[in-house]
Amino acid sequence: MHRRSLISTALAAGLLPTAGRAQTFPSKQLRLVVGFAAGGGGDIVARVLAQELTKSDGLSVLVDNKPGAGGNVATREALRGPADGHTVLLANVGMLAVNPYAMKDVGYDPQADIAPVCMAVDFSNVLVVHPSVPARTLAEYLALAKRPEGMDYGTSGIGGAGHLAGELLKARSGAKLNHIPFRGGGPAMNDLVAGHVPSLIASAPTATAFMRDGRIRALAVTGAKRSPFDPDIPTIAEQGFPGYAATNWYTIVVSSKTPPELVAALGTIMNKALAAAEVRAAYAQQGMETLGGTAEEAKAHIARETEIWKKVIADAGIRLE
Repeated sequence: MHRRSLISTALAAGLLPTAGRAQTFPSKQLRLVVGFAAGGGGDIVARVLAQELTKSDGLSVLVDNKPGAGGNVATREALRGPADGHTVLLANVGMLAVNPYAMKDVGYDPQADIAPVCMAVDFSNVLVVHPSVPARTLAEYLALAKRPEGMDYGTSGIGGAGHLAGELLKARSGAKLNHIPFRGGGPAMNDLVAGHVPSLIASAPTATAFMRDGRIRALAVTGAKRSPFDPDIPTIAEQGFPGYAATNWYTIVVSSKTPPELVAALGTIMNKALAAAEVRAAYAQQGMETLGGTAEEAKAHIARETEIWKKVIADAGIRLE
């Protein structure tokens, strides 16, 4: 997929409607709801976007962190807001393609209750360890995890991409990996750096700065190929688990009750911000690829990912509670 051309196409095709409610949109502050605590990957994505919307378009944007239940708290909160396009959810793979199929009751139906606006970013997660852990390869890490006590690993929360990546690795390797959920990537990273948890499956934005200054050690990335931003870190797939892939992505969505002309207007605004050179550079510095695009492309992406993860969940018998 050609990311920059997608954004350009969306800008050309999504001209702001000239009649009705969309003429004066937005008419008040935008509320960008994030399902994880400050400092994590989702929070970084939201704040870079909010800064650009404020700087370039003069919009007032509130980044509203609502951590809990792997993003489900934020999703329910966003859907309770007015369906006027001003309450926007930054949703990830867990919230839309995993939790509804691996949890008993998330309180929403992503197919019926959500209207995609556009994709935002995607990136691999990274398996990282505290320097005190005597493992420098994935094989050494999994050997430690096959001891009776196993190996604890933290993530940003239940049902997130990190959690699913860990469950998939557990199923493929047979290692005893013990999940420790946090209320966001920031708190999880703080505990890893402090030595309170030995390992973490973290988003690239959360882990990058700590990896580069040597405070944590990276063992593997979860994507199907090495990250162009950290090419020296091998994939899990190339370290003995062919076909393994678990990436994270964020998309901008609103309530499905939102009028279509407002969804289109919001898409135009968001794609303009995502096309900004400063935004692309800021995301790239954090190991993320900027996406953008149309609502239909976002809908198709979510549908593809949902089918992939539903099969993984069913085949591995994964239940997230």
